[in-house]
Amino acid sequence: MATITDSLAWAEVPVPLTIQQMNEHQQEAIASWMREVVDTKTEGFEELYHAISMIVKYIPHFVVIPLMVEHIKPQIAAGVCLKMGVDQATSYANDLPPEYFTEVSRHIDAPMMAEILGKMKKHHAEKFIITELRHHLTRMLQIAEHLNDRMLEIVAKHVAIPSGEKLPASPYTSLFRRIQDL
Repeated sequence: MATITDSLAWAEVPVPLTIQQMNEHQQEAIASWMREVVDTKTEGFEELYHAISMIVKYIPHFVVIPLMVEHIKPQIAAGVCLKMGVDQATSYANDLPPEYFTEVSRHIDAPMMAEILGKMKKHHAEKFIITELRHHLTRMLQIAEHLNDRMLEIVAKHVAIPSGEKLPASPYTSLFRRIQDL
């Protein structure tokens, strides 16, 4: 059975010590209850994200982007992006301010982020990659595992991995090998 921390990792909020000290059965009951509360409180969000993604297709970017940045929290924007699909999300990603795009990216899974980066304008994608490597290395490595070789070359330019050396065991060993082979 997974630990409470593992089963609630999606919330990205530390589990209180009191709950960590409970037995496994109690922890699982709390985790299950929390998921039920979240599901109840977010019921209908998927339909809302889909509706917004359909509506913004017909509004020019120069109108949508400032409204989005000013009034829509990054987590909501990410939910809308997921419903838009990669191509439409990429067109917005190219126009979003880098700080806002970085926050939105935290709520998009690594494979989709890799697809978006692969279709973004190269200089925008490169800025994002460099910033993430500096400030959120683990997250960028998660995304990099899914990047195509063209985008992975950008990562490789900014990550020092000695070629020909044996790599230590790591969750990213296969990624580091790909970078070494570039």
